[in-house]
Amino acid sequence: MTVDLRDELFGGRRERDAPRTTEARNAREVATLAAARIGRPSGWWGMLMLIASETVLMGSLIATYWYLRLRATHWPPPGIPEPRVVVPMVLAGVLLTTSVPMQLASRALRAGRLRAGRLLLLAALTVQTGYLVYEIRDYASELGRFSIRHDAYTSIYYTLLGADHGHVALGILFNAWLLLKLARGLTMYRLNAAVAITWYWHFANILTVIVIGVLTSVNVV
Repeated sequence: MTVDLRDELFGGRRERDAPRTTEARNAREVATLAAARIGRPSGWWGMLMLIASETVLMGSLIATYWYLRLRATHWPPPGIPEPRVVVPMVLAGVLLTTSVPMQLASRALRAGRLRAGRLLLLAALTVQTGYLVYEIRDYASELGRFSIRHDAYTSIYYTLLGADHGHVALGILFNAWLLLKLARGLTMYRLNAAVAITWYWHFANILTVIVIGVLTSVNVV
């Protein structure tokens, strides 16, 4: 008895008729196979699970911030200056714009345009790295004025902001790794990685805007 297996990533065609991703070893072959695929790669689903778990984690930290905020008489406590608003929000906005070259890079690689994909990734990585370097210096400067153990405000402030910086740093590592891989050429596996990493950056950029918005909203309530 022969079992007729179907490959859902390729529209339910017979599994033996569906092209194998391992067969794509250059940009032209990747573009051909990517055009034939109508489903999501497994890497995309894996990244979706990571984003979901990190959303729960960061959501818990944001909820903790607001729980402490709504129970406090003064926020921040006396003696601690209110956080800056303009510069952090502008920088978060600049970081958010890197979703554009990330998405364009993903599309370029899907079309087999390796050089364009590399340049777009490099442009995004440059802005992302500049943002993180500035933020780390600013974070260290603030720690020098007020310890994370000073009170509840500083504890949740540094924890929430530090967690967000950690997500940006992880994304930078993803991009650096991907660029190193693409230096050796384009394969279907590297295209799948680019798609997954692009979605991670959409999440990280939106998360940064939300976190900065929360931390600078001291006068909302």
